[in-house]
Amino acid sequence: MRAWELRGFGKDNLKLTDTPMPKAGPTEVLVRVDAVSLNYRDKLIVEGFYNPRMAFPLTQVADAVGHVVEVGREVVRFRIGDRVIANYCTRWVDGPPHYNEGSHSMGNMIPGALAEYFVLDQNSLAKAPDYLSDDEAASVGCAGLTAWYSLVEKGQLKADQTVLIQGTGGVSIFGLQIASALGARVFVTSSSDAKLERAKALGASGEINYTRTPEWEKEVLKLTAQEGVDHILEVAGGKSLPQSVAAVKPGGQIAVIGVLDDISSDTPIFSLLLKQVVLRGVSVGPTRALEDMLRRFEQLQLHPVIDNVYPFSDALAAYDHLYRGAFGKIVIRVKE
Repeated sequence: MRAWELRGFGKDNLKLTDTPMPKAGPTEVLVRVDAVSLNYRDKLIVEGFYNPRMAFPLTQVADAVGHVVEVGREVVRFRIGDRVIANYCTRWVDGPPHYNEGSHSMGNMIPGALAEYFVLDQNSLAKAPDYLSDDEAASVGCAGLTAWYSLVEKGQLKADQTVLIQGTGGVSIFGLQIASALGARVFVTSSSDAKLERAKALGASGEINYTRTPEWEKEVLKLTAQEGVDHILEVAGGKSLPQSVAAVKPGGQIAVIGVLDDISSDTPIFSLLLKQVVLRGVSVGPTRALEDMLRRFEQLQLHPVIDNVYPFSDALAAYDHLYRGAFGKIVIRVKE
């Protein structure tokens, strides 16, 4: 089968190759891939930041949708013909996470989905809702579940609350859509006025250009009558985290889900104590939460925002787009 393998760190080492067809074990499912989507994590992997000890070669990408073409003899959750979505954390089925569950993902510890077929354990998959297209279904597994798990499952978001979304990438746009659909008031930061206008069309009620307003936390306080927001999706890390602490209201929650700015931060501990802030690291979520999210998405008829779609043969162009940044998700159609 054809697959895009990383043969060394750096985008130039991502190669389209022929690899052996995987075989399903007793509890596993063989999936014919229809489409995949990229995440910022894929850039970190290619550049060697995510897993510096990666064993090469390794097929890339974790987010995927496809159809079941073979099931192991002990599989009970799926049958041939089912359309399924891969869960990012392949060993996290339910309950609290263990240490390595967030890292045991396709394209990192095990072969990924940027290929014509992949194999996963039945508990690492969820049925794709019929209302989503293949492009849309390929987009929800990582970014959608990260936003959902942060705001809804762990954050217990309520309709009368306020949410700050940083940027307009995959997780951020899902956060905007989810919070808006559930009745929250949402503020969005970006360096692009054009992207802020698009965010407004998706339901944002306040937009902040952080290039013109580098002390954006003060603008957040201004927009909330100096109260601060109930929830923040912190995607940047680094120097952004102290600003988030300043912008959140007492007793509010900050979900740290990214490191776009830096992997470390000088966070003001005294401010955390005085405000009694909940600071929570989030690495996607379990399969059970993915299934819960998909059911709620179908009720809300929530459709992922897709920036662009690329053919399988032109996957490198999709990675170039990832490096430039996207509004929402970047999809690669594998089935031609």
